Amino acid sequence: MTAESAPGELAPVKFSRLSRRGVILGLTGGQLTTLGIGALTLVTALYAAGGTGLILVAPVLALSVALTWGSIGGRRLVAWLPISSVWLWRTVTGQRTYKRRISRPRPAGTLALPGNAASLRQWLDEETGAVMIHDPHAATLTAIIGVTHPAYTLLDPAEQQRRVTGWGRVLATTCRSGRIASLQVLERTLPDSGRGLSEWWTQHGTHDQSWASTTYDELIRRAGPAGERHATTISIGLDIKTSARAIRAAGGGNRGAAAVLRQEMTTLTAALRAADLTPGEWLTPGDLALILRTAYEPGLAPALERHGALGRDLSTAGPVAISESWGSLRSDSAHHAVLWISEWPRSQVYPGFLAPLLLTSGVRRSLSLHYQPLRTDLAARDLRRKRTEYISDAAQRTKIGQIDDAQQNAEYADVLQQEADLTAGHGVLRLTGLIALSAFDLDELERTVAAVEQAAIQASCETRRLYGQQAQAFAASALPQCRQR
Repeated sequence: MTAESAPGELAPVKFSRLSRRGVILGLTGGQLTTLGIGALTLVTALYAAGGTGLILVAPVLALSVALTWGSIGGRRLVAWLPISSVWLWRTVTGQRTYKRRISRPRPAGTLALPGNAASLRQWLDEETGAVMIHDPHAATLTAIIGVTHPAYTLLDPAEQQRRVTGWGRVLATTCRSGRIASLQVLERTLPDSGRGLSEWWTQHGTHDQSWASTTYDELIRRAGPAGERHATTISIGLDIKTSARAIRAAGGGNRGAAAVLRQEMTTLTAALRAADLTPGEWLTPGDLALILRTAYEPGLAPALERHGALGRDLSTAGPVAISESWGSLRSDSAHHAVLWISEWPRSQVYPGFLAPLLLTSGVRRSLSLHYQPLRTDLAARDLRRKRTEYISDAAQRTKIGQIDDAQQNAEYADVLQQEADLTAGHGVLRLTGLIALSAFDLDELERTVAAVEQAAIQASCETRRLYGQQAQAFAASALPQCRQR
């Protein structure tokens, strides 16, 4: 993402395109595999039985051609093979449904989550009181902080540009140490319980039993639960393998990893304050339990918020039951669907371009942005490799008489721009955007999906429903775990 402007003006930004360059002549590895199988079958049949063999293997050849160049829903058929295979395997083994065993408690220290998230462990940091999530498979340790900020759309252009620059510095900070595996920004729309409004009225209101006081008190009780609020958290994940030396120096094990993560937490907090964001306290086990519980059962959010002591046991915070279908997920009393932001704006847009998506009213939504920072030297090496590959592909197309494609030229220009940004001191991050939508019945869910898809179009983005991956995608989009799988 790049931006240029004069001082005091709001600069438009431009995102790099999703690379669609194949291995050879625009063909991906999967396409080359299916095409190679078809060619090998054809040659074998011709040598073995001549024209008769060609007739016998015609269905195999047709299938190979269909898998190589056919597409459904904007995705090649060969790309659907691993998704369909995993879906079929999970269906046969009964992994598309989950029911908590109430009579058998979870092992101590584990999160009560389904699927591959069942392996996550919690670690309570004694110095900060924060809960840290240990992923033994991905070798990461994650901490979560709540963040508050003023309404960006209400600021003047100069202040908006200053805050955009500050957020860019926050992201660049995560690239410098080389120890951060990922950073996740999770923005959730929650039904407002009215607790904050009622507390303000209790402390500052005039309770004299007058008509005005009685009417105002009744209005607050009715209006609070009907509203909605936005909550933002930032999760930072430490790469345990990359930080192995620092962890050993800090004492090793989870305690040493927690000490190293605390250093990154301090750096992130300082960077957030410098960007005029207001970081809160790092989330405790009770805070995390409340997020997990309301993600799978959003209807309970107002009640749990009004009764602060309920729903804060991390060992029981997960769902009671889950049923996954091809295009949606049902957990307890809610239905969910996850969309992937497959295309960011291709033309220049202003930083507030996501406003139509974020300000859609009457929608229970979680927008998750996953940033994967690349260390500066590794990013430079990767960009040089990509530039060399694009030049080689262009030379190969020239030899066979194939004209240059505008999409490939635009991707090559993006690589050059990223190199220039890296030289100027900016960081290189891989961005993934996911949107989790929730409703209480399937009809309402489909209406919500349609509304959000239209809002994404207004934001110059393209979204795709993650068919066959809903359970895994929901955990990545609605939970602050810094996990994309």
